[in-house]
Amino acid sequence: MAEAKSEKSPFIGKQQAPVTLNPSWESKLPPHDSNGKGSSSVLAKLGLPAPKDKFLIVFFIFLLHGVGTLMPWNMFITAKSYFEDFKFGPNNTVATEVSYRTHFMQNMGFASQIPNLVFNWLNIFVNFGGDLTTRIVYSIIFEMVILLVTIILAMLDSSQWPGVFFWTTMVCIVLLNVCNGIYQNTIYGIVASLPIKYTGAVVLGSNISGCFTTAMALICGEIFSSKRTSAIYYFVTAILVLLLCFDTYFALPLNKFFRHYETISRSSEKKSDSKAQLNVPYWQIFKKAAPQLFNIFLTFFVTLSVFPAIQSNVHRSDPDFVVGPDYFTLVTCFATFNVFAMLGSLTTSWVQWPGPRFLWVPVVLRLAFIPLFVMCNYVPPDSVRSLTVFIENDWVYWGIGIAMAYSSGYLSSLGMMYAPQTVHTKYQTTAGMYAAAMLITGIFSGVLFSYLGPSFVV
Repeated sequence: MAEAKSEKSPFIGKQQAPVTLNPSWESKLPPHDSNGKGSSSVLAKLGLPAPKDKFLIVFFIFLLHGVGTLMPWNMFITAKSYFEDFKFGPNNTVATEVSYRTHFMQNMGFASQIPNLVFNWLNIFVNFGGDLTTRIVYSIIFEMVILLVTIILAMLDSSQWPGVFFWTTMVCIVLLNVCNGIYQNTIYGIVASLPIKYTGAVVLGSNISGCFTTAMALICGEIFSSKRTSAIYYFVTAILVLLLCFDTYFALPLNKFFRHYETISRSSEKKSDSKAQLNVPYWQIFKKAAPQLFNIFLTFFVTLSVFPAIQSNVHRSDPDFVVGPDYFTLVTCFATFNVFAMLGSLTTSWVQWPGPRFLWVPVVLRLAFIPLFVMCNYVPPDSVRSLTVFIENDWVYWGIGIAMAYSSGYLSSLGMMYAPQTVHTKYQTTAGMYAAAMLITGIFSGVLFSYLGPSFVV
């Protein structure tokens, strides 16, 4: 009886394994087709249609993770007024020899992207302990802990110790982005094995993230008169979003559609011999994906060269402009960028033009946005502009901002979607990680270039 029962249930000796909801769980099971859940591999062998993503559940899960991957970055840059006007405002801190607000946005961008850059690249070549699930789970947990520290700092009166607050904030930003670098890179690696539109879902989610944080900044600012209270609830929402990302990640292995494509990806990897498995051709993968990696890099370089460091310091030229001075930056800079970058990313769900071969043309043309923003009424904090303002019409400035944002979302989505398609199926995860790493490299390079902004006009 015991032997017959063992034959009917090949998993009897592995009763403890299924309790771990891990998206890479099928790699731990022996080849099977008797439990109904291994049918995806059988479908692939028989050439039958793949399971459908019912109600687009997997699509929306990856869209949510796209929101989560850029949530920490967007939360901090959109809180510009909280940091520069409240925490480091001249009326809220004791006089110091160091002006912490002059280059705060650039310093924050630098602190954010250094660890993000390093760990995105290391994550391609180095296993940071455990599988992909371990990386994502612990990254999200540590991000939530650091956000709690940020909330505590918001509660405290730091007017007597602005230097301590500044450096503590910078350390929090560094640690937050160490975790986020691993999280973001791993998500792009996982989604690379799915159809191309799911990579687009992650990019779309990253753009929605900016819209969400801008909306929360406006809502909290309207509801709470105190900037301290507003900041507390503002950062709490980031923790809630990361909790949603944490929970939904474990729903992926329960979905037949996701299991089907993951099984195909893993079976493709197993076709190569074990020696080749240990020697992934990283350089060959990089060379094949290089044109799209260049497009990704340059798109984000141009975007971060002007946003947010330069664009957030463009002031109204017309005192009667439709947007008042209190909301001019929040609306024409942050809200405009996030909304139109999201719309640009969303457009790729229906239109994917130009193709991979000519995508570089509009990407290179975007370099013109850098001098255009400098020509607007850009005045760095605590500085006096000496360069003539060539673009004094606020509507023209706003139009330039819309064009820059839309093209950023659209072209970056195309690049991220095309990159994994340039290599063999078994190397798409690595190509997806390269794409994520080049995204961060472009952001980091743009942030460094933005330090030159004041020198153009002062």
